[in-house]
Amino acid sequence: MKVLFKAQIQKADVEHQVRREIEIQTHLRHPNILKMYGYFHDDKRVYLILEYAPNGELFKELNAQPEKRFNEVRTATYISQLADALKYCHSKKVIHRDIKPENLLLGIKGELKVADFGWSVHAPSSRRNTLCGTLDYLPPEMVAGKTHDHTVDLWELGVLCYECLVGSPPFLANTYEETYMKIRKALYQFPDFVSEGARNLISKLLTVDSDERLPLEDVLRHPWIVQNRTTEPHVQKQ
Repeated sequence: MKVLFKAQIQKADVEHQVRREIEIQTHLRHPNILKMYGYFHDDKRVYLILEYAPNGELFKELNAQPEKRFNEVRTATYISQLADALKYCHSKKVIHRDIKPENLLLGIKGELKVADFGWSVHAPSSRRNTLCGTLDYLPPEMVAGKTHDHTVDLWELGVLCYECLVGSPPFLANTYEETYMKIRKALYQFPDFVSEGARNLISKLLTVDSDERLPLEDVLRHPWIVQNRTTEPHVQKQ
């Protein structure tokens, strides 16, 4: 169960968005998307009936690793599952726009589950407590206030792949302004331990020109993904 307080929804003036997000998530059916079975409400709260993901947030799992990062097999498996889920969303004209480890859960078999279709607006996470924390995953067109489309999800997929492999987002900086500048120009560096295949995939997703980002079908066919992903229910922990 997820509980939203009506007073907070009204205060943030997001009633329309809450209705839309419930409508979206109740109709999405994919093995890597958290199911919403329904909802009900009383005078003060809205209750969402959601699929249970017993292994919790990807964010917590990532931080529980000795080096705060996953190996390439585990990362490629998650990215493959997420790309497939996003491909399904885009076929339904749904853009997620808020892909980050806090909004991804792990199911009973350790599989990735996309959650929080807009709910992060109503329940902001304080865990990314740096000033530029909310910026980390935003694409150049969004930080510049320009119009955006489904390709924002491709950029965020690239950021997630980098963070899973490295342990921190690619554009992390000490100030909001510095992160903004790095994102706008797609300035980032790979540590030596990141393989050529992973670098190739990430660099094809983190392009400033949104039209040049690698389509999801090509992400799923990318040699690094094909060579590393596993269909095992439990991905080996690092």
